[in-house]
Amino acid sequence: MAEQLNVVKGDKIEQYENILPQIRGLLEGEPDLVANLANVAAALKSQFDWLWVGFYLIKSEELVLGPFQGPIACTRIAYGRGVCGTAWKKQEVLLVDDVEQFAGHIACSSEARSEIVLPIFSGQTCIGVLDIDSAHLATFDAVDEKYLREVVDLIAQI
Repeated sequence: MAEQLNVVKGDKIEQYENILPQIRGLLEGEPDLVANLANVAAALKSQFDWLWVGFYLIKSEELVLGPFQGPIACTRIAYGRGVCGTAWKKQEVLLVDDVEQFAGHIACSSEARSEIVLPIFSGQTCIGVLDIDSAHLATFDAVDEKYLREVVDLIAQI
């Protein structure tokens, strides 16, 4: 397990190429899901300094707040509600350039301007979502989706 992250600046691809092997190292040999989610959230927040990085886990047919980095957050999100609940319902990645334009957006933080949510699967079953918010409009794109899919795939292997 890594004891310290090596955070680099540069273009987005360089940053992902830097952090992904470190995330693999954090997860290697650690079977505890909560510990791993906590470290992944911290690693992504440290590398990219987004407003909020965290996980919601499916419990009793709703998303329940899991490990995160950033301001306090909504504790529970219903199936199909907000960006997270919609990503869960559709079982697909959602990129939202302007959260104010997303019908049914839940404003957990008034600072959030754009968002990306990726479902996490164990086999064919969605077990939760990775949710990332930015304080800037249109922060996330296909590059983020590509690399963050790799992150959730690593989590799915736990």
